[in-house]
Amino acid sequence: MPIDRRRFLGGGAAAAVTVHAAAARPAPGKPKPVYAMGSRRELFVDDFLVERTSGELFYQLHHPIAREQVIRHAEPWEGVGSAYHTVFQDGDTYRMYYRGHNFKVVKGPNLPKTNQEVACYAESRDGIHWVKPELGLFDHQGNKKTNIVWRGNGCHNFSPFVDRRPGCPDNARLKALGGLRREGGLYLFQSPDGVRWSLARNKPVITNGYFDSQNIAFWDPTIHKYRAYWRFFTPAETRAIRTAVSDDLLTWSDERDLTYVDSPEQHMYTNNIIPYFRAPHLLLGFPMRYTERGWNPSMRALPDLENRRKRIAAHPRYGQALTETQIMSSRDGTRFALWNDAFLPPGIQRPDSWYYAHNSVAWNIVTTKSSLPGAPDELSFYAGGGQWHGPGSTLTRHTLRQDGFVSVRSPSRGGELITRPITFQGRRLTANFATSAAGTMKVELQSATGEPIPGFSLSDADETFGNELDRTVSWGGSTDVGRLANRPIRIRVTLRDADLYAIKFS
Repeated sequence: MPIDRRRFLGGGAAAAVTVHAAAARPAPGKPKPVYAMGSRRELFVDDFLVERTSGELFYQLHHPIAREQVIRHAEPWEGVGSAYHTVFQDGDTYRMYYRGHNFKVVKGPNLPKTNQEVACYAESRDGIHWVKPELGLFDHQGNKKTNIVWRGNGCHNFSPFVDRRPGCPDNARLKALGGLRREGGLYLFQSPDGVRWSLARNKPVITNGYFDSQNIAFWDPTIHKYRAYWRFFTPAETRAIRTAVSDDLLTWSDERDLTYVDSPEQHMYTNNIIPYFRAPHLLLGFPMRYTERGWNPSMRALPDLENRRKRIAAHPRYGQALTETQIMSSRDGTRFALWNDAFLPPGIQRPDSWYYAHNSVAWNIVTTKSSLPGAPDELSFYAGGGQWHGPGSTLTRHTLRQDGFVSVRSPSRGGELITRPITFQGRRLTANFATSAAGTMKVELQSATGEPIPGFSLSDADETFGNELDRTVSWGGSTDVGRLANRPIRIRVTLRDADLYAIKFS
């Protein structure tokens, strides 16, 4: 049975695909074409690789786990409006950039500013403990002991990245986009060290958009071009995401709006799209979904009612809109498979939660050490909080296992999948998987037409159990699959009380 894409993409953890079948053979009808998988890691964030499932099997969306608050923006040049964070690892240094800004909530549609918007910088050696260096580059009211790295056009949403284009000169290896519609659009910045920034051009490089959000660019190694994603509004006034490509970050072409598989039109405030570093051919996005729920008993039951009423007096959406982070994936950069379930929902009600701009994640993912000795590094996401009231906004770190966004999950009753025909390069097959103590995974390699290959059948397969990022699969104690390389095959995987996150030939 083919995967029901509507239920997979729209149903999240409850999206079970249940079929009882005696044999696991390719489904009748037109098969998917052979996919040259090579030695790429394939995640199960979409159904691209899977042609058929049977038994009890569903796609499980996983949620990052909140850890510690890593920073508060309480300096005089920062405040409750500090936002639009970017976090990435550059060699041994973790770098963080964000807007420093403060305002007061008063009656009326405007939020009076108490300081000027500036671009700020923090750094870390481990991604957990952060410092704000006194850079001495820009002052605040005569005090030059600040961590401000830019003042002027682009500060509202200054979003740096490491330019990974081969041959990029060292004096411009870090770039950034920033700018607003009233400033003319998005400007391009460059820096040799991540601290001292200059304009790469004195006029905007992208002008067709609204831009009052976090707008980003990066080098895509799959298409050997730069991609940019920015804030746009549809003719129906829906908050949307627009994209284009470039050879030089200065001239952009192929401009278009993103489209989504089997998802209703939604307001998405940010996009946070990246090539996932363990599988760069996959683009993952973490947009902030914006929802207005209205004034009703449930809204009044949310935290901090008194301050919520103050914000509503200023403007209804300041108190009645809610936000959370979703996840989406793409293989072409324009058409995305979007989970309608939240990836990072507001969570348990507590002070400083369930409000407009809560849980907006920083652009990029980094790896950090696990708190469990001997456990592998984890993915870290950073989500905003503490906005609107108090001494300044905050950033909280959340963690997830590597590749752990979505798994193919089967309960103890068992289920299985069969891939489309693939060709691969390598001598062994590894899996990122997890089972219970009683659970198991077994792998069969088949011909393109679905017959078990002698020596790699399910009866030859060794039971695989445990919880590991890169476990090598074996058949009768042997792991060598080299004689099947570059030959069309299918992969059959049976699971029982187990999750499969990714597979890779190497």
